[in-house]
Amino acid sequence: MSDGFFSSFHLCWSRPDAESLLGDLETAGVRAVHPVTRRITLLSPGAEPSGTQSWVTRDQLVLLAGLQRLDRVDFLLWLEDGAGIPARIERGGDGTVELRFALGGLSRPGQEHALRAVREAVGRASLLCVGFVVDREGASAATDWQGFIVKGSVYFDCWPDTLAVLPEVAAAQPQLSGVNSFEQSPWVVYGSDVPNR
Repeated sequence: MSDGFFSSFHLCWSRPDAESLLGDLETAGVRAVHPVTRRITLLSPGAEPSGTQSWVTRDQLVLLAGLQRLDRVDFLLWLEDGAGIPARIERGGDGTVELRFALGGLSRPGQEHALRAVREAVGRASLLCVGFVVDREGASAATDWQGFIVKGSVYFDCWPDTLAVLPEVAAAQPQLSGVNSFEQSPWVVYGSDVPNR
């Protein structure tokens, strides 16, 4: 398995954003409720790979995922076949919120299902999503994607599968100059999702 991931970055995040995200994911078949046990699992930060697990209600998850009381919440999402997706919502020191979904435990079809669901849900959940990155193998995991996508102030060593940034970041980043892209409002999208023209 890989260490693949999807990360998106948001300038603002609240309880309604968390409610919208979870609702849209559920509609797409990616659920917080385990398909067999019917439990919603929180993961405490710390011991890898999964930390200490505790169970919460959906309302509790929405409250925590809205980052009203904490700056970070880790939890599991599930596909219908029981494959788990570790998810994290975390507010950084500058107030930017990162949503990160780990894809490493999924089969390739599971990854694609999760990526479609997450990408669509993230775009609807927060109008202030300034960009996202998809790396199915995790080769670019060490990159400061927040610094690149939000601030446009760092460089990356390894291309991810897909990278979406605001037009002003795209224009200011020499690494993106001359690279095939397309506009998907409000972003400029680079990588394997770019249609051949």
